[in-house]
Amino acid sequence: MANTSTRTLRLLSLLQTHRFWPGEELAERLGVSVRTLRRDIDRLRELGYPVDAQRGVDGGYQLAAGAALPPLLIDDEEAVALVIGLQAAAEGAVAGIAEASVRVLAKVVQVMPARLRRRAEALRAMTVPGEWDGPAVSGVDAGALTVVAMACRDTEQLRFGYTTADGRRAEREVEPHRLVFLDRRWYLVAYDLVRHAWRSFRLDRLADPAGTGARFRPRELPGGDAADFVRAGRNNAPRPYQVLAEVQAPAQRVSERIGRWAVVEPLTESSCRVRMSAEEAVWPLMALGVTDAEFQVLEPPELVAQVRAMGNRLARAGRGPR
Repeated sequence: MANTSTRTLRLLSLLQTHRFWPGEELAERLGVSVRTLRRDIDRLRELGYPVDAQRGVDGGYQLAAGAALPPLLIDDEEAVALVIGLQAAAEGAVAGIAEASVRVLAKVVQVMPARLRRRAEALRAMTVPGEWDGPAVSGVDAGALTVVAMACRDTEQLRFGYTTADGRRAEREVEPHRLVFLDRRWYLVAYDLVRHAWRSFRLDRLADPAGTGARFRPRELPGGDAADFVRAGRNNAPRPYQVLAEVQAPAQRVSERIGRWAVVEPLTESSCRVRMSAEEAVWPLMALGVTDAEFQVLEPPELVAQVRAMGNRLARAGRGPR
């Protein structure tokens, strides 16, 4: 059986992961008797944790909301995620909470173990904020993110697998410069040692990053600003979907709804032509949908087919449950 202090921390961790724990199940998870569990619950209450108890056959425990926030138990990946989220808020991603986010971020980093603080500081120092401006969302492994950030900070050459936009897989070896968070995507700006040129890499397409142990003298990035470098690369990158559509709504209204994602040309007072380019078909369809007007996709043919398929799915959804 674990000692009392360790068991108390384990109990608190379990209570934080479930809204309600049946008493017998919770005792079994801790490897103690129901009587010992009750004593441990009382110990948590003495420490200031509000634990509600429900008696009877279906009795159990749950951690209630308290007047003050008690200490939280989080694992390594959760700690890194917390730092990333606070940093994004501190940089203005959410209006009105930037100052509070800076204060909380400083407190969180201060109480982190040294090994986690090193990862968090690398992320903070090596990330260049862009604008939170687009609909794109990508999943990036927290461990990979910190490996890349620490390689940037330590000027250590980095090796990883990379999947290009057309689906090809290649091995890359680079001198990492900065991470850029732009339009809810993470990018690595680095000097490619094979192509002998500066490149930006989407982190959701990057696999198994690892430092090589080789240090390098930092090069000067053209233009000096990593976020501007990523923006320029995205603007010049070919996009497979060149979309042409007609919308039965005034051009001004359509332009206001879609924003900078499209070029809108008036046809008549009540209709317009819309041109867009995109990496994925779903975003033009979403943009046209938010116009809240009748529209017809003219090009490309494969997008016309996707419109029909989506229309059928929406029609089935509109029928309600069987």
